[in-house]
Amino acid sequence: MRAFPLTVTALAATLLLTACDDGGDKSGDKNSSACKIGGVSVQIGSASVAPAAGDTGEVPVSITNQSAPCTLDGFPSAVLNAGDAEHKVPVLEGAKAQKLKLAKGDSASFTISYVRGEGSDKNSLAAKTVTVGLPGSTATRSFPWSYGPVAAKGTAAAPNAAVSAFQQVGD
Repeated sequence: MRAFPLTVTALAATLLLTACDDGGDKSGDKNSSACKIGGVSVQIGSASVAPAAGDTGEVPVSITNQSAPCTLDGFPSAVLNAGDAEHKVPVLEGAKAQKLKLAKGDSASFTISYVRGEGSDKNSLAAKTVTVGLPGSTATRSFPWSYGPVAAKGTAAAPNAAVSAFQQVGD
């Protein structure tokens, strides 16, 4: 008969422990130590703009940590918005993500490379904005896209563009 009360006690203790609140991040973000848009500054730098259709351009994006230490673990996200449609920019083929820890004041960067499309071509995306996000966080930030139309890749109208892996800036 002692087994029954002991089992009930163990079950109750387990339920109580799993109900405890750890005080973690409740924002819906996957990783509470992940760098978040609100804790970092995000800037688009001087681009190497593709001058004509078929040329390749590169748009650098820099992130500087403004708060507590955080981690970039995975790839950045970028979405091109043409007003009537949004197109996720894929990760550069063959790119390898690295886990970067950013102390306050540390910086990292990534690049959005793209192939310029024809302005009136149905196989081009007339992007108006680019929205960037960081891995492990749902927050995003949008910037004007002033680098010309982006060529489509294949028949799915996916943008002929890619995001690189993060690179540590500085020492």
